[in-house]
Amino acid sequence: MRKYLFSAGFALLVAATSVSVTVMTPPAFASEIKYVVNSVPITTGDIAHRAAFLRLQHKKGDAAQEMIDQTLRVAEAKRLGIRISDAQVEAAYQRFASNNKMQLKQLDGVMSQSGVSKEHFKEFIRAQMAWNQALSARYRSDSGGGAMSEQDAVRRMLDKGGNKPTAMEYMLQQVIFVVPAAERSATLAKRKREADAMRARFNGCNTTHEFAKGLIDVTVRDLGRVLAPQLPPEWADQIKATKVGGATTTRETDRGVEFIGICSSREVSDDKAAQMVLQSEGGNDKNADDLSKKYVEELRKTARIVQR
Repeated sequence: MRKYLFSAGFALLVAATSVSVTVMTPPAFASEIKYVVNSVPITTGDIAHRAAFLRLQHKKGDAAQEMIDQTLRVAEAKRLGIRISDAQVEAAYQRFASNNKMQLKQLDGVMSQSGVSKEHFKEFIRAQMAWNQALSARYRSDSGGGAMSEQDAVRRMLDKGGNKPTAMEYMLQQVIFVVPAAERSATLAKRKREADAMRARFNGCNTTHEFAKGLIDVTVRDLGRVLAPQLPPEWADQIKATKVGGATTTRETDRGVEFIGICSSREVSDDKAAQMVLQSEGGNDKNADDLSKKYVEELRKTARIVQR
């Protein structure tokens, strides 16, 4: 299910940057409150930005209803304790630009010229990422706690006449330069320089703990065995692209500044790998889309939506 949800969340965005934007600079949007959804206001400006986003994608839709649905999804994710940090959003925005062979300034320009605005686009990304996690939680709940057993996964694959699937297995180490929230604005840049310096000297996982003892507020976590389908989306691409003994680039997170060291990697085809691969591919597009629609319909039934 995760594979579908993540790709579906950004599929429309890929189409957006393929559009040749030749529009004039749009007029400033008004910001009068148009709807109130469970005490959360939606302005005419929000709706105008979403309408511009739909036009950019050459997609039909009701911008107001899309904003109502997004507001419900964000609130539900928040209720479930799901938080998407600014750093995660910025990283996704940068990945989107990179994947579409654009500089950040170019992408900013597309969003500005089309009337979408980069701020609206980033909030869309934040909402998608949060909703993906909420949907995954709902999928596991509807499946009775989640996950098929390792034996069931292998049996399912063999029943289809296929071979047991393989997956890359990584041994990983997480290095965190801790930045307390109260000190973030004053010390984040300094901590990032320190993390970049350590990352540049990283040469395998054997000496990391000892090296970190001489540093202040640095945590080293041995993450153990992690299969490719289990990698966090925000780290997965970098981990897969990094050689054994190397480390990913540093990333600003809610905890501070982090990077991941790749201790070892190998291809495995055991029952656990089969289970992870099949679960990551388990939900087809239609099933996931149906679940999302059903979930939003339930939220609408209990929501208080007031039009001004």
